Amino acid sequence: MSKQACNQHGPSDIERFSFDLKCFIRLDGALSHDEVTACNAAIDAIPADLACGEWYGNVQREHIDERRRIAYQQVYEMAAFTPWINHPSWIHHARHFIGGHDTFDSHYGDVFIDENFVSLRGPHEAIGIHSGGHTACKRTSYRFQDGSFMSMQVNVLVALNDIGPGDGGTIVVPATHKANLPHPDFERFRMRNGALGCEEAWGAQEIHLKAGDAIMFSDAILHGSAERMNPGQRRIAVFRYSPAFCNFRFGYRPSEALLARLNDEQRSIVYPFKELVREANRLA
Repeated sequence: MSKQACNQHGPSDIERFSFDLKCFIRLDGALSHDEVTACNAAIDAIPADLACGEWYGNVQREHIDERRRIAYQQVYEMAAFTPWINHPSWIHHARHFIGGHDTFDSHYGDVFIDENFVSLRGPHEAIGIHSGGHTACKRTSYRFQDGSFMSMQVNVLVALNDIGPGDGGTIVVPATHKANLPHPDFERFRMRNGALGCEEAWGAQEIHLKAGDAIMFSDAILHGSAERMNPGQRRIAVFRYSPAFCNFRFGYRPSEALLARLNDEQRSIVYPFKELVREANRLA
């Protein structure tokens, strides 16, 4: 049985326990070799001199925070990334960990992608530690109640090339989604303080991945990246899933061209909002 076929029924009992305990799980082999190749070709087609804030079609080079280095937003607009919207390797996991099924939370739908981007980092580039259960941020909060997960933001991070020692892997500090106190090294390695990597933070775990492997985690966990020491480039893509009543993080919207080519399920994930038409009334 393929990895994708295994994932079509959602997380296993071990994955559920691990996600609640550590706040992340691995999804090895989430993408096929052909899928990875197509995504890398789509990235390579973006002009290397694209400036911050400039658009390439419906994809924009991010101009929000230079510490994230090169980041391309709205990558689901590119055909190679469009299947990621409801990819069978992780969509059922995302729905399960977000929760809210058969409640008012799911009035607009089960899940919504509020951000999707590619991140490219070269030698001596990284991002500091951020998030954690000690922060009072409802957008990334984590809860488990009445037998159901209620994670407000579930990230799927996919490696588009091999990420091993020295490659600037993703850093997580397991179980910090439930922390009540700030991490002892938080200020030292904090993203906002311009920290270059956070691999030396207490309890930090660097995640090594093969191209096509993924990790899924709640944004409530403390996370960042190690500094890349090797030549070349670290390539990942992140799709962030939230309850359907949430809003876009940076104000992006799916293009009309994308919406026109999506199926009903995909369209409900990228733009679940229903708008009422204001009709003429007697007081006009």
